[in-house]
Amino acid sequence: METSHRTQSPAPARAALLVLADGRFPAGGHAHSGGAEAAVKAGRIHDAAGLAGFCRGRLHTTGLTAAALAAAAALGLDPLALDEAADARTPSSALRTTGRKLGRQLMRAARATWPSSELDALAAALPKGAHQPVVLGLAARAAGLGPLDAAHCAVYETVSGPATAAVRLLGLDPFEATAVLARLAPDMDQVAERACTAARQGIDALPAASAPLLDITAEQHAAWPVRLFAS
Repeated sequence: METSHRTQSPAPARAALLVLADGRFPAGGHAHSGGAEAAVKAGRIHDAAGLAGFCRGRLHTTGLTAAALAAAAALGLDPLALDEAADARTPSSALRTTGRKLGRQLMRAARATWPSSELDALAAALPKGAHQPVVLGLAARAAGLGPLDAAHCAVYETVSGPATAAVRLLGLDPFEATAVLARLAPDMDQVAERACTAARQGIDALPAASAPLLDITAEQHAAWPVRLFAS
């Protein structure tokens, strides 16, 4: 079924979104905190309120950018050009490395789950890994999902990773962490819609929102001799 012009997928394919967004999907995300580990050490996250603020800021900056890239890939825009756009929007060398590592891991899982010539072609063109949001968008496309689905998956990953990490790092009550995610749901919907709208306007219109503090702490975190999470 052609997916390149859909805003969202028809009902029969929607269950695939649950598989793709499931934290147990073997794409390596569980090993990354999305910057939460560095924020905890710096004292910027120490309770549920701090986690909520961190996640909201991440969602409206790097989350928006990732969601737009994923939506654009799901629409069928050139994945190699999108990968270059992702590189340009990731000033931190550590985060570029992380993005490609996660993309490589997601690629393996996606190709095994939803075989696709487009995924095969991107894997062949970038054997060291494409940026994760680009792979995510192509995986969504291969699964019969649309750009809005891909954007929703990207924004959810943006906040669910730090929330899960905070439970491990702080011993935060899992119920509180889940409540943070639930309360962010309207923001997630808004960001996904904005990302999808931008993707429809082409690569040059994709947002380039960033969070400089996340870039700085990512470089610092990468140099830590001992850490619980890879990023």
